[in-house]
Amino acid sequence: MVIASALAVLAVLTVRDRFNDPDMWWHLKAGEVIWTTHSIPTTDLFSYTTNHHAIVPQEWLSEALIYGAYRLGGYSGMMLWLCLFTTTLVVAGYALCCFYSGNAKISFLGALIVWFFSTGGLVVRPQVISYVLLVLELLVVYLGYSRNRRWFFLLPPLFVLWVNCHGSFFLGLVVLGVLWFCSFFGFEHGGLVSVRWDAGARRALMFAMLLSAAAIFVNPTGAKQVLYPLDTMLRQPLVTSQIDEWKPLVMSDPRGPALLAVLAFVFLCPIVRRSERLYLHELLLLAMSAWFALSHRRMSFAFGVLAAPVVSRLLADAWDKYEVEKDRAVPNAIFIALAAVAVFFAFPSRAALIKEVDTGNPVKAVEYIRSHHLSGNMLNSYVYGGYMIWAMPEHPVFIDGRSDLYEWAGVFRQYGEWATLQDDPTALLNKYDVKFCVIERDAPMAYVLPYLPGWEKVYSDSASAIFVRSSDDGPSS
Repeated sequence: MVIASALAVLAVLTVRDRFNDPDMWWHLKAGEVIWTTHSIPTTDLFSYTTNHHAIVPQEWLSEALIYGAYRLGGYSGMMLWLCLFTTTLVVAGYALCCFYSGNAKISFLGALIVWFFSTGGLVVRPQVISYVLLVLELLVVYLGYSRNRRWFFLLPPLFVLWVNCHGSFFLGLVVLGVLWFCSFFGFEHGGLVSVRWDAGARRALMFAMLLSAAAIFVNPTGAKQVLYPLDTMLRQPLVTSQIDEWKPLVMSDPRGPALLAVLAFVFLCPIVRRSERLYLHELLLLAMSAWFALSHRRMSFAFGVLAAPVVSRLLADAWDKYEVEKDRAVPNAIFIALAAVAVFFAFPSRAALIKEVDTGNPVKAVEYIRSHHLSGNMLNSYVYGGYMIWAMPEHPVFIDGRSDLYEWAGVFRQYGEWATLQDDPTALLNKYDVKFCVIERDAPMAYVLPYLPGWEKVYSDSASAIFVRSSDDGPSS
């Protein structure tokens, strides 16, 4: 409990300033639509450039939960949502490391590994739920193998939840496949070992895995939702090459050197310490997750979750194990109470959350648009789209963080070429009959628009600017 309390404090301190993620807003709006209409949208409702293109609602359940938190407590409810899921992640990661290593003390290091590699994605977005579900999957598999095979049959309901929360369910299936594959082999070759499972345990895992594969079809769009992760990886080259979180993990990111350090430790430990062994399933899962992370920085969380129990196991004898009889109840209770007080004071106030929203979003620009009754098609900055979907739903956006949708519709490339001055700027504005633009004040186009015929700047603040087309210029609406 003491370590779990310390991890809870760490979780809240980590996310207290992470409320303003651009994609949070369109997730929130999608959740509102689900709550109010009691239906799950399968076509785009928020943009005029996609022509109501079909969408895959692969995060609908997470979005409903996010909006549910908002209904209960506004911005504070959403921050509580983030704090609870982040705390669950690191504490569940700690529990996984405890079971796997048998050492409750050294497992604190494992929990820190989970925390560190997940920090890049700890925001109010569905991916946080996916981190938790991956840890829970590993816990269930471990308990099924080491305690009772019945634990395996928690996997199908877990995957029903997972497929409707986030597309990373596909990674969960791959992990099951690797574990099942390795269960057939029993050998010891130098520092590499594989333990052959007994036939009953292997059959139970296989049956649970097949049920899990069937369970992922329990979703609003069937096969489309099941195949969505493959579509993202194979058929969305602009998304995976242009969006920062999909770019490769670089060594200037602290997670890059940390990943290499963890790999070096795991692979060198059995060589330096001859008594240690690396298991086949650990090797395959670490290699797979390291490749994912190095290819796409957003996948570094998977490496942290899969590496943490391995590191904890290899260091299990580096620190004395926890002994209940040596526990000191009063100091522990005092520490837990202090941790609770720290969490209470670390949790941001509603005023602080509002200030964070005002600082990172075009709040005043939206007020100007409404007060001056700007009408017609709007071209907005990519990072502003999510907030404008939430704050100004009466004005359909040009683009937002749903990059997959805009790549399918062909808009993502057009916008990218326009925003980076790779094409005639008037061509896109005329094609979509844009009447006004809301972009960052220091964006390249902010210096070009005033020189285009018929365009003028009508508003500017420290972050954003609004440009309006003259009524007698450009195509008529």
